[in-house]
Amino acid sequence: MRAKSISLLLLAPLALLAAGCAGAQGGQPAAGDTRFVAGDGKMQVFEASERKTAPAIEGPTLDGGTASLAAHKGKVVVLNFWASWCGPCRAEAPVLKEVAAKTKAGGVEFLGVDFKDRQADAKAFERTEQTGYPHLFDQPGKVALAFQGTVPPAAIPSTLIIDKQGRIAARALGAVKYTDLMNAVTKVRDE
Repeated sequence: MRAKSISLLLLAPLALLAAGCAGAQGGQPAAGDTRFVAGDGKMQVFEASERKTAPAIEGPTLDGGTASLAAHKGKVVVLNFWASWCGPCRAEAPVLKEVAAKTKAGGVEFLGVDFKDRQADAKAFERTEQTGYPHLFDQPGKVALAFQGTVPPAAIPSTLIIDKQGRIAARALGAVKYTDLMNAVTKVRDE
């Protein structure tokens, strides 16, 4: 009986996190709110005067390299938080791949953040999707926590757009749609 109780205690946090991996309607949490919520995928673009500086993030990538936001200084960066166990993440992967390919020549860089995942599962996901951009392997969730006090990625998936000045220009909680992502990326890129 004791083993069953321990198993339930270990599964409870996972169930809460998985609940954040949903496409249900939900409001945008305030800056500094690090709880995971359901998202609807709508892109919220912030006025330039209201933007907060993105934290310095870096780490190992799924392909064995390293990546950081600093390496993309002066460019627009689309930062997508995902996990192989997340159904909406799988659904949005082709959208991200297509927008990344279409905006690369215009100076937009994409960087994935594989969150709370098993590395073998994440690598299999990337082999299948072949996104064409690097992915930080963030099993402990340190990259997401670095955004505490700014505009946190409070759902899986979440997408942040970082402007050329290194500020968080937009956020979507939940699976993004092609038109919403393309419009937001284009707007931030053309500022």
